[in-house]
Amino acid sequence: MGHVLAVCTGQTVPYARGSISGIAKQARSGPVFCSVLGLAGDAQGDLRVHGGPDKAVHHYASEHYAAWRQELGASAVLDAPAAFGENLHSVGLTESDVCLGDQVRVGEALLEVSQARQPCWKLNERFGRTDMARQLQNTRRTGWYYRVLEEGALWAGAELLLQERPHPQWSMARLLDVLYRPSLDAAELRAALALPLPPNWERLIARRLDSGAVESWASRLEGPAA
Repeated sequence: MGHVLAVCTGQTVPYARGSISGIAKQARSGPVFCSVLGLAGDAQGDLRVHGGPDKAVHHYASEHYAAWRQELGASAVLDAPAAFGENLHSVGLTESDVCLGDQVRVGEALLEVSQARQPCWKLNERFGRTDMARQLQNTRRTGWYYRVLEEGALWAGAELLLQERPHPQWSMARLLDVLYRPSLDAAELRAALALPLPPNWERLIARRLDSGAVESWASRLEGPAA
C-alpha cells in the first residue's frame, strides 16, 4: 500500500484561546512503541474529542502536501511532516485507497481503520488562517484514524501492508463525502449506519436521520471567540 515516511509525536502545551494541544508534533527516529492508546511520547490536549482507543493513531498522506502548497502558497508549517498533527506521515495511499475496517500491518503493530477525522479550529491557529479547518473538511483531505489491534513498534520506512479489507465498498473518501456534504442523503446515511462505526459517529448519523438535517459545524470549525 505504501510506506511510512515519518512517525510523529508531541506533548501537550498551552495553545490558542486558553486551550491545550498536542498538535505540534515532531518526527521521531528509530522504533516507536504503539499501544492501544497510541504512540509512546504522544499526547492529546482535550481527551473529550481526541485520543482514546478509537483514535489511537492519526494517518495523513504526504501526497496532499503539494496540493496544500499550491493552494495556500509558501507555509513553514508544510515544510516538515506532521503539519496536520498526524502520527503517521506516508506515501502511497490516500483517502481514496483506504477503507473503513482495513487492517494494516505497520512494523510490528496491526492497525485497523476506525473512523474519519473531524477537523477542528486549532488547525486555523496552526496555519494562521480562519478557514483552514473548513478547507480540510471541504477538500476531504482529512486523514483517518486507527485503533490498535496488536501492539508493537513501528518506524519510518516501515511498509504499509494490507491484511484484511472487510468493507471494500466503503473507502474513506466515500465515508467523508457522506459525513461532510452539506445536504442530507438519508439512503447513504442509513447504509453507513450499518457499518461498525465508533459510538460518536453512530450517534451523529442517528441524529441526522431523526432530525432530517445536517448539524451545524460552526463551533468545531471556528472554535470559541478569540
